[in-house]
Amino acid sequence: MRKTFARNTEPHVADLGDGTELLFQPEILSDDFMDAFVEMREEEKQRTGVDVEDVSMSDVEAVRAATSGVRTFLSRLMLPESAELLLRAHVERDGKRVQLGKADRAFATFAEAKAYADSLSDKGGRARAVWALRMPDRVLMEMLDWTVELYSGGRRPPTSSGASAGGSKTAGTRGTGASRSKGSTRARGR
Repeated sequence: MRKTFARNTEPHVADLGDGTELLFQPEILSDDFMDAFVEMREEEKQRTGVDVEDVSMSDVEAVRAATSGVRTFLSRLMLPESAELLLRAHVERDGKRVQLGKADRAFATFAEAKAYADSLSDKGGRARAVWALRMPDRVLMEMLDWTVELYSGGRRPPTSSGASAGGSKTAGTRGTGASRSKGSTRARGR
């Protein structure tokens, strides 16, 4: 008997709805993905205090810092051009993008852009780093969840809060609860 298994060869596409598409690698070994995910999650929790799977209860500055970690993690799963786009940052000064000659000044990482913005702010005026590819944090987190589905078959890494499900009922016992589909009926017992 022979069984042939198909491997993905076409990149996965995250369509951001405005004509922007981010391309993800067709295949990543599950163990590699899980290790990278756990590493990112623990690093962000230690560095920023933010659990990337529950950002709603965190302060704004910590979430901003964790966003950079999530983008870096996602970029590791992308094809190079998409990774570069996701990580690119610009600096705005007094509401306008900082330029070098006639071209925008782009930075490969947010940290580089932030350091440059800080140096400009020291010279007067307000400068800040901004992502070149702007998107709501909600979309970024949805993309993170999507990659879990793609590369790990939907299994959360073992350190995630959803990893341990509640225990199942003892075998052989049945309840007498109401059935949603058939109204209130007694369940058969032993």
